Amino acid sequence: MCGIAGCFGIQDTKTINRMLDALPHRGPNDRGIHTFNGTVFGHTRLSIVDVAKGHQPILANGAQTGIICNGEIYNFWDLRQKLISKYQFQTKSDTEVILHLYRKKGPDCVRDLDGMFAFAIFDGDDFMLARDPIGIKPLYYGYLGDKLYFTSELGAMTLAGVDECHEFPAGHYYTPKEGFVQYYEIPPIEDHRLTDVEETCKVIRETFIRAVKKRLLADKEIHVGSFCSGGLDSSLVAAIAADEIPHLHTFVVGMKDEIGNESDDLKASRIAAAHIGSIHHELIFTEDEYYEALPTVINKLESYDPSLVRCAVPCYFTCKGAADYVTVVLTGEGADELFTGYHYMKHYPMDVLNKEARRCIGNLHNINLQRADRMGMYFSLELRVPFLDVEMVDLSMKIPPELKIRESEKVGDKIEKWILRTAFQDTGYLPDDILWRYKVQYTQGAGCEDLGEKLAESEMSEDEYERIKAENPQATLNSREAAYYFKIFRQFHPQDSVLGSIGIWTGFDFAEERERVRGTMDGDLKHVR
Repeated sequence: MCGIAGCFGIQDTKTINRMLDALPHRGPNDRGIHTFNGTVFGHTRLSIVDVAKGHQPILANGAQTGIICNGEIYNFWDLRQKLISKYQFQTKSDTEVILHLYRKKGPDCVRDLDGMFAFAIFDGDDFMLARDPIGIKPLYYGYLGDKLYFTSELGAMTLAGVDECHEFPAGHYYTPKEGFVQYYEIPPIEDHRLTDVEETCKVIRETFIRAVKKRLLADKEIHVGSFCSGGLDSSLVAAIAADEIPHLHTFVVGMKDEIGNESDDLKASRIAAAHIGSIHHELIFTEDEYYEALPTVINKLESYDPSLVRCAVPCYFTCKGAADYVTVVLTGEGADELFTGYHYMKHYPMDVLNKEARRCIGNLHNINLQRADRMGMYFSLELRVPFLDVEMVDLSMKIPPELKIRESEKVGDKIEKWILRTAFQDTGYLPDDILWRYKVQYTQGAGCEDLGEKLAESEMSEDEYERIKAENPQATLNSREAAYYFKIFRQFHPQDSVLGSIGIWTGFDFAEERERVRGTMDGDLKHVR
């Protein structure tokens, strides 16, 4: 995992070095820069695969072709075996495989890659940029006149002086000749394809176990761990990983209330960790520590949206705890989108449920994946998301909604992700009280759901809220909490900066998304109290 920065059409090494200076957390182990004619490529490296020799930029063809990449290619070894007879490899890294695959196939090489990535290649005066199918890894670009700059984070983009910053679209590549080319889209809904419960469970098990195992890729000296909140998603990931990694490290965070009661995730995660035999780590944070972390979270998250900030704070603490023990950590992101796990989805008509799931998958790069990337990378920690394997995404669009949400005698209510739970019933991976645990929001499980709102109500008057909202009509500020976070955000990113909320630049409507899930909170609370 790494940070990348570069430009085309100008040999601006000074700016690219400044952009790299803003990305040391993304790559603390190494740094490289290369110029060729009017191209500058810069890279900061978090060493995971080919630790000894995987320095970037990686060059070929007499240094007239080169690549920088942020990500992991899980099928790189198979691809390498097909290329090694024709191309001379300098390293054993997955990034070099992309470079030679490009030399063989051109920009269409992206269709052969199984992984998460954002990369740039120069080839003489030609070049390409590309981003993975779901948008797990970030990439931004902007123009200064006709000169193109790109990088991994919005904050670094501000240093290029571009007039406007844009998010590079997921599932696309770009070349000067072709422009933007969409090489991947979320598959169409074909939920008549898998209707037999037993067959569907078998396919889910096999596909997901394969997705988890491929994400254990790392050099032997690099430690891989897993989040384990005690909920279905992360616990299932951890259980499968524990089959492959003896003494797997697992991580959870939470709070204690005023009388010392522990949050739900702390208690549930112990049950899961004991069952899978992991080395389990708990980080218990206080209300004061939450408030102390909040400005850093908002700054590094590059957003002030309340729903995103709320979930980013416990994620921040989880990554902080994990970074002391591992370099790579697996997470359960994506399960709710694939298997309609959000409680508001229970109120959707069945004939549009998968349509809503498909929409949510398409928005992940602006929400949960942005949170996971920014919080993980702040602590130089690579987060991997097996549920968002493209095989899993494809599979999810073939499963009828009636198998995703179903009445369950176990909980006396509609149960979300029913088919996923059923697929792993009686497999020994998880005990029933974890496998069938009712879903709670990340912030609820950690015990910090209302802390941000509470702080905003005490620190910001109604008059100040109205003033900030009037002065910033381009921002979505529907509450004092949003305005309070925006105020913090602007301390780090001034008004005249090109950096705005990610929602502003992409057109993503956080307010609409928040309203979709507003009703889930009360539904959760009645089951966990």
